[in-house]
Amino acid sequence: MHDLDPLDKAYVDDVLSKPPFVTVPGVINVRDLGGYPSQTYPGKITKLKFLLRSAEYLISVCNTGKNILRELGVTKVFDLRSDTEIRKYNTPLPEIEGVDVIHIPVFKTADYSPEMMAKRYQLYASGKTEAFIELYSQILDHGGKAFGTILRHVRDRPTEGCVFHCTAGKDRTGIMAAILLKLAGVDDVLIAEDYALTRVGREPAREMIMARLSKEPLFASNNEAALNMFTCRHETMSAFLKHLDEHYKGVEEYLRRYVGFTEGEIETIRSHILVEAKREA
Repeated sequence: MHDLDPLDKAYVDDVLSKPPFVTVPGVINVRDLGGYPSQTYPGKITKLKFLLRSAEYLISVCNTGKNILRELGVTKVFDLRSDTEIRKYNTPLPEIEGVDVIHIPVFKTADYSPEMMAKRYQLYASGKTEAFIELYSQILDHGGKAFGTILRHVRDRPTEGCVFHCTAGKDRTGIMAAILLKLAGVDDVLIAEDYALTRVGREPAREMIMARLSKEPLFASNNEAALNMFTCRHETMSAFLKHLDEHYKGVEEYLRRYVGFTEGEIETIRSHILVEAKREA
């Protein structure tokens, strides 16, 4: 089965109805990063209902969905998409009473020039792990400011939940999730499993995703390339985590160098992500 072949609906419905997925009408691919055990800090797990990830469809969240976000304790929504994507897909930031929606693009408008996008699409279209590592390195190199905004929320507001998302909720969102989980000492296997869950999480939007891609010259006549763009294999995240350690000297060094955090700030952020396991039982 290809990574974007249709999944059995009963299977999808069952998976989406259970943790870590969170049902928010009007939004897809929403899941909680809480409840993961820390390998580095035994007896602790990531805090529930504190850090949530999703896809862009937060913009279409209905009133019921908005109420659920507030009930979850979400006070901030961080949008990692570019200005170009928002305009291109006509998906402006939503208005949610009691929740601040903050636009923090990973890439600048210049990074979405036709030439830059053509190069990026070629990498995605290959479907190769090495290509995704190159793409994810670009996200790391450009994302320090955006990621820092989310992490400062964790540092300063440990009792207020947040959601962060990009377009598909896979790549930029996946890197941010990996940074948070890696900082918490979660095992790489579990981080890769979280990444791969987007395979199911995006399924309700499959037709819309493929329709969008069909309008891009590279993908219009190459269905295989379109399918490759949305792969989210365990091995891709596993390779990325190894790359993060080898080329960026680990998550803490990345946060020091690319975000500008001190050791004390990093420790505070980690302490706000983790709680004693018995407290969340």
